[in-house]
Amino acid sequence: MMFASRSPESEKDAGAIGRGTSLNVLEDLSPGNLHGVMGPRNIERTAVVSPEDRKGATLIVEGIRKSFGGLHVFSDVSFTVAPGEVLGIIGPNGAGKTTLINVVCGMLRPSAGRVLLGGEDITGGPIHASSRRGVIRSFQQTNTFRNATIRENISRAVRFSRGESSAWKKLSPLVEAFGLEPYLSVQSDKLPYGLQKMLGLVLVCATSPKVLLLDEPAAGLEHRERPRIDIFVDHMRREFGCAVVIVEHDMELVRRLCPRVLVLDSGRVLAEGDPAEVLSRKDVIDAYLGAVDEEAR
Repeated sequence: MMFASRSPESEKDAGAIGRGTSLNVLEDLSPGNLHGVMGPRNIERTAVVSPEDRKGATLIVEGIRKSFGGLHVFSDVSFTVAPGEVLGIIGPNGAGKTTLINVVCGMLRPSAGRVLLGGEDITGGPIHASSRRGVIRSFQQTNTFRNATIRENISRAVRFSRGESSAWKKLSPLVEAFGLEPYLSVQSDKLPYGLQKMLGLVLVCATSPKVLLLDEPAAGLEHRERPRIDIFVDHMRREFGCAVVIVEHDMELVRRLCPRVLVLDSGRVLAEGDPAEVLSRKDVIDAYLGAVDEEAR
């Protein structure tokens, strides 16, 4: 995860937490003020950020093609995600989903095509330049400062974030909703896997992203923990106006969170649209859901 240079305001806030201040004194975290971030039942699948309040930026992917030598991964992949919108990317293993988001975030340069953020061409990154512009990618594995406490993890993230003094107020609801508050003094690598993953999402939030690329965020989580992904995505849309792209195999989560899905298969976009319609198509069932069924047997 990349963190840009710190500001005096963010360092001041981080210092306060580092001296042992509880996160919940930074703002009123009464239930009334946590509306919209406390559970999946409050999730709305349409864009919730008005144009005048949007802090994110539109992500446009145009005609992306990627090959590694003679190995063709995919071609002519195009999509647009506006601030506050969520796009799900699904497909069988080996379809190129992770490679695609690696191209979008600047980890890989495409063989053809371009990536635009708010009208600016950011094709090919590098990743640290894309992250400074607000394109943040999460990974399937946990991504924390393992030898530091939760409090120290969050302090470092804010210190090296994009410098918004309001970062702590935006983080506090997630810390509480994820059940991290009782463990602020616990070293992160001593936490159960689910809480480590939740901490990683809080650190992503600290970067104040404009575009959020989530690579299988539900991987490794118990079923009872997965609604926290709903909380996180809803929070990022509402507080930051993020354009969100989710690569995920959990179809229940995809149906719940994504008003639009894109299916990759055999190096091409097989389908795009409303998840209920797309997932009922025979070619999609044969290519993807059928493959999942085979793996389960």
